[in-house]
Amino acid sequence: MLTNTSYPKDKINILLLEGIHNAAVSLFKSHGYKNIDVATSAYDEQQLLSCIDKYHLIGIRSKTKLTKAVIDKANKLLGIGCYCIGTNQVDMTQAMLQGMAVFNSPYSNTRSVAELVIGECIMLMRKIFEKNAAAHQGGWDKSSAGCFEVRGKTLGIIGYGHIGSQVSVLAEAIGMKVIFYDILPKMALGNAYAVKNLDELLAKSDMVTLHVPQNNGTKNLINDERIKKMKKGAVLINCARGNVVEIEAVKKALQKQKLAGYAADVFPEEPQSNSDTFKLSLQGMHNVILTPHIGGSTVEAQENIGIDVATKMLAFLEGGSSVGSLTVPELSLPIQNNTHRLLHIHQNVPGVLSEVNSFLSQHNVNILGQYLKTNERIGYVVLDIDKKTSGKALEALRHVKATIKVRSLY
Repeated sequence: MLTNTSYPKDKINILLLEGIHNAAVSLFKSHGYKNIDVATSAYDEQQLLSCIDKYHLIGIRSKTKLTKAVIDKANKLLGIGCYCIGTNQVDMTQAMLQGMAVFNSPYSNTRSVAELVIGECIMLMRKIFEKNAAAHQGGWDKSSAGCFEVRGKTLGIIGYGHIGSQVSVLAEAIGMKVIFYDILPKMALGNAYAVKNLDELLAKSDMVTLHVPQNNGTKNLINDERIKKMKKGAVLINCARGNVVEIEAVKKALQKQKLAGYAADVFPEEPQSNSDTFKLSLQGMHNVILTPHIGGSTVEAQENIGIDVATKMLAFLEGGSSVGSLTVPELSLPIQNNTHRLLHIHQNVPGVLSEVNSFLSQHNVNILGQYLKTNERIGYVVLDIDKKTSGKALEALRHVKATIKVRSLY
């Protein structure tokens, strides 16, 4: 990564919301950026609309919504950092069409989430919260009825990605049998094995944990019909996304003792801040664990996420590298000496590269390096040009048809 560029760092404004770890702030400052505004809470749409046009980079977690209206007004915004796994809080299509690079951190909190899942498996199987509540009220429920070791029990993992596979490793380490189901073929770790379909997993599992993304295919994935296919007395854990479990179906299954317990860290509707009220129909049930979306809320995870996303944003801002971007096509770029680097983001239509080269040729610009990557909507061209050639190159690129953004780095 470059430490010295011609980009005016004193004019770059950065906004970091929702209590992003100070490691991100420190990293930006170490690279010479001083105009950093920090807030511990989320901003609503009106707050964003009132200020977004002054910022070049923004960092958010899961509560701040970057809507089409906000992105439309963000005429200086170059990059968006989602300091979390998901990006559904961002209008990704609009960000792409406006040439904004969106980064997230899909792997930095996997261990924290996996540990929470294992802890919830043990607590549900041992009825820890029920016995804890009784003890706090002066009771002494020492009965072993309905309490089980997790050793030897079968854990069914729905979604065998980075978190699901980490859960698999930890579960086997404490003696669980692990089966999993994923819509894509995945290599099993340890002695875990894939089952043919979701129904088979539900029928065989003593504990079921979800690790799937939020999309149309996963909405209400666990519903009344699917719960009926689970073992009587099984427990269910959702640390994935709030809408993948139908809450009322879970409540009915708990009341009928079809399920022995449920743990959730994510919900269909979540408060925007710590001061807002949280309401859920499962509140007050003794065999339900409710946590406020804290799967990745460990000091270690938040520090790792802060460093990971800030590093990606700096690489894009200072060197043009778009590795890890979910909107701008990914390019890993070398650092060239004695060159000017120009970035050109454009609509992915035929003839753009030809037009770029033609314009530069007309201005006698000597191209020393050229890199191109496209996706279905936009293209990304990076040009390293000879410092001795025409200074009109940047202006020439602005006149290329289908241009979205042009930027000079060094």
